[in-house]
Amino acid sequence: QVQLKESGGELVQPGGSLRLSCVASGGTFVMYRMAWFRQAPGKEREFVAAINRVGSITNYADSVKDRFTISRDNVKNTLYLQMDSLKPEDTGVYFCAATPVQGNAASPGSYGDWGQGTQVTVSS
Repeated sequence: QVQLKESGGELVQPGGSLRLSCVASGGTFVMYRMAWFRQAPGKEREFVAAINRVGSITNYADSVKDRFTISRDNVKNTLYLQMDSLKPEDTGVYFCAATPVQGNAASPGSYGDWGQGTQVTVSS
């Protein structure tokens, strides 16, 4: 089991940028496949991006492709999400998630460990 703590969320204007961070502790970070999900008010949690253990393979939801970049630093035990060209529809609570096993990277059910989330609000 690994503990996850997100940070970096805030209010930003449309077209702006943010970088979210997720620090992992209590586990061997490099053993975990990682992902970002988000949840808007009244909506289900949705997949944003995922990355493999060594950071060589990433995949993205179509809605964020070419705007968001997921990365990880296995020395700092930290997962990142660089978000550019932000839109109001990107508003929500962003969660990082971890799993030590293979599975559907885009399914919340594939992940056993979750952070508490960080709020991102895109508004003018």
